[in-house]
Amino acid sequence: MYNKKKIDLVILAGGRGTRIKKILKKYPKPMLKCNKKHFLSYIINYVCKFNFRKIFILTGYKSEIIFKKFNNKEFNFINIECIKEKNLLGTGGALKNLNKKVNDFILINGDTLFNINLTDFIKTIKPNVFGSIALVKNKKQESLKLHKLILKKNLVQYNDKGNFMNGGVYFFKKKFLKFIVKKQCSLENDVLPKLIKKKKISGKYYNNFFIDIGSEKTYKKAPKLLLKNLKKPAVFLDRDGVINYDYNYVHKLKKFKFRKGVLRGLKYLSEKNYYIFIVTNQAGIGKKIFTLDQFKKLHLSLKSLFLQKNIFINDVKYSPYHTKAKIIKFKKRSNYRKPGNLMVKKIFSEWDIELEKSFMIGDKKSDYLVAKKSKLKFFYPQKNFYTQIKQIINN
Repeated sequence: MYNKKKIDLVILAGGRGTRIKKILKKYPKPMLKCNKKHFLSYIINYVCKFNFRKIFILTGYKSEIIFKKFNNKEFNFINIECIKEKNLLGTGGALKNLNKKVNDFILINGDTLFNINLTDFIKTIKPNVFGSIALVKNKKQESLKLHKLILKKNLVQYNDKGNFMNGGVYFFKKKFLKFIVKKQCSLENDVLPKLIKKKKISGKYYNNFFIDIGSEKTYKKAPKLLLKNLKKPAVFLDRDGVINYDYNYVHKLKKFKFRKGVLRGLKYLSEKNYYIFIVTNQAGIGKKIFTLDQFKKLHLSLKSLFLQKNIFINDVKYSPYHTKAKIIKFKKRSNYRKPGNLMVKKIFSEWDIELEKSFMIGDKKSDYLVAKKSKLKFFYPQKNFYTQIKQIINN
């Protein structure tokens, strides 16, 4: 993504949500429920298929609820750190506090979801600008923050006839933070307008799914819109013997050899709008054959490789448990280990999945039993992964 330096992701989640205070009750706005899931969980699911170094959630109002759910948790191998503002400093002042922690970063709002390819978006930034904005059309000009915008030579400019507004997704170079001079200020009202007038902000228009839960009207529509746009079929893949050749406890990239047709097949799944989940027993961690860090390092490398080919792995669930484990906390029977199906059940609870079109591929009877318990169609791997995937989907 962008360059060799790892990029961070920052989520603004500190506002009081005064426009929907009747609905909020005990929750901060990003933690409102949609389809039995927190809205912020939808955002985390969306961003964690990309390869960020770290996610920072900037909290304020009722921050303890966000901390409990997300702080120091890991999603798809990305660690989340929640930060609480002692005093509300606005969207600009909150970012200034990150100066010593953050690299170049994507910034998103905790009450909007703009389903764009963030890898593609990062590439839109020009060398002589400080940031870039993902734009949406706003013919009715319902938002008064960064509206009436146009694009001219990929630069964002103001125009009274402009029908673009910001989509709540930004990419900033770290040096952008030097333009935040006040402790308390608004990114949209104080900082970005000055840089736009100086032609220092680039942008790109996207026609992708966009939702904002900032008003009572839009929040009430959110559950149905989220299901309509994000409920999709999924493929559940065992790893060793399905994605790669099983050489017994593979844990290094140089020994990770893809089976025939895998990369092409995974790309086909992404193009066909399938969620892709890997569910894998990894008793080698518990048995001290390789470390958890080695396992994570391998999958971060794979994630980077996949993204270069527009392949999106939505999550990886793994079980280090085994009755013969040498690490005590992993030495036990667990339904998280296949043939138990807790890994799959957890995915069902976290994602909106179109079950009737979903399926699982695994090379062992334990995989078959997981699929049976989870009511998933099951297939053993064939010689060519791509050919098999096409046959399954098209039939």
